[in-house]
Amino acid sequence: MRNVTKTFGSVVANHNVNLDLREGEILALLGENGSGKTTLMNMLSGIYFPDSGEIHVHGKEVSIRAPKDAFDLGIGMIHQHFKLVDVLTAAENIVLGLPGGVRINRKALSEKIREISSRYGFDIDPDKKVYNMSVSEKQTVEIIKVLYRGADILILDEPTAVLTPQETDKLFRILKAMKKDGKAIIIITHKMNEVLSVSDRVTILRKGEYIATVNTAEADKQSLTDMMVGHSVSLSIDRPVVEKKECRLSVRNLTCLSEDNVPAIRDVSFDAMGGEILGIAGIAGSGQKELCETLAGLYPAQPGSSIVFHRPEGGDEELVGHTAAELQKNGINISLAFVPEDRLGMGLVASLDMVDNLMLRTYRDHSGPFVDRKAAADVATRLVKELEIVIPGIHTPIRRLSGGNVQKVLLGREIEGNPHILVVAYPVRGLDINSSYTVYNLLNEQKKKGVSVIFIGEDLDVLMEISDHVMVLCGGEVSGIVDPRTTTKEEIGMMMVHVDNDRKENQA
Repeated sequence: MRNVTKTFGSVVANHNVNLDLREGEILALLGENGSGKTTLMNMLSGIYFPDSGEIHVHGKEVSIRAPKDAFDLGIGMIHQHFKLVDVLTAAENIVLGLPGGVRINRKALSEKIREISSRYGFDIDPDKKVYNMSVSEKQTVEIIKVLYRGADILILDEPTAVLTPQETDKLFRILKAMKKDGKAIIIITHKMNEVLSVSDRVTILRKGEYIATVNTAEADKQSLTDMMVGHSVSLSIDRPVVEKKECRLSVRNLTCLSEDNVPAIRDVSFDAMGGEILGIAGIAGSGQKELCETLAGLYPAQPGSSIVFHRPEGGDEELVGHTAAELQKNGINISLAFVPEDRLGMGLVASLDMVDNLMLRTYRDHSGPFVDRKAAADVATRLVKELEIVIPGIHTPIRRLSGGNVQKVLLGREIEGNPHILVVAYPVRGLDINSSYTVYNLLNEQKKKGVSVIFIGEDLDVLMEISDHVMVLCGGEVSGIVDPRTTTKEEIGMMMVHVDNDRKENQA
């Protein structure tokens, strides 16, 4: 790619970007949120068309105006959010959209899929329905889908975001086998340890512009981060020790049902201590969402469940059986703050400005028909300065902010209520490394104030570095609560896919 530029109105997503990809290599594409990584790859895969610049494949200048053009050139992209039809089988998804007759030669199709699988080390059942698959199996189908179409250039967008450590290792072995076979692979990721372990070279973008391409063997985590951000950044995550710890929340035998009337979480028990961060680990769909929403009073718990809030001034309060509105009315919810994973669906209102979003928690506190907007505006101005929120003005609609700044607004609003319990779900999902460390520091500041922080995350390295204890969920059950200082990542990974009842009994 030579001098590629793409604009959206007045926003310059990519400006004169250069990128080289060689046969038989894995190239990592690094950059902060909004640096133009996905836009650049969308132009290579035919989703966008560049305003200017040239794309050459095997030395020949090409025009890629649609995904079909990309496939014809041997380019395939595996998106972070899979594009599969749940009710179809793996084989049917793989050939979906290809030219052919009314009938499918299923025998020949299955043989071709098995041939691809054996060549690179995939493990897939061509006749299995997508809705019965794990996340890693769905990703496998997406990769085989582009290989079946003859792709020699593969683009993977955040491929390990929802994988266990074991699944990540397996994916990397497959990518290295594909590289050995002459495939050219681009990985978009925020995880530095993955960049250093699997890539041959790294291309860095910053604010839509090309910064450099370096050999991975000659780089380290610090040098890559400094190039990505533009200045030196500390990469250590603190785990401060708080001497005085008191139990803030006691959860016992917590069970709740999904929309299909099956247990989403089953018999979950744990204690959350003030002055500690309790990390919650588990593969996607293990009950994390239901757990945090039940704690916040947004999801009903089944009879026999208990969630007891221990007030600092003394006295206990049973939360089960109360809605979020009832908890807030009773004054309990002021002590429990919740940062949901769906920032703009559940956390904030995209069309409202920062001031109005801050008032969502407090407008009921005012008597009479009028609310005090000046106080909220003063808080917004202070939070912009303290949290370094990049925003044109406090009256700018939230939808215009980047993901990292949206998250800072949401965290700032919840922390402003001086909670005793702070529940955060995937607070750094999709954030660049600079924004992520700002969030980690915010959580540690709350911990030092004696707040009990419950941190649901997907990056095991971060969970093990920041948490005082890690509770592992598997299929809605607790498979163990461990000390990250004395446990390996591989042990936690095994617990994420297997419930050891002996371990649970010993802990009890």
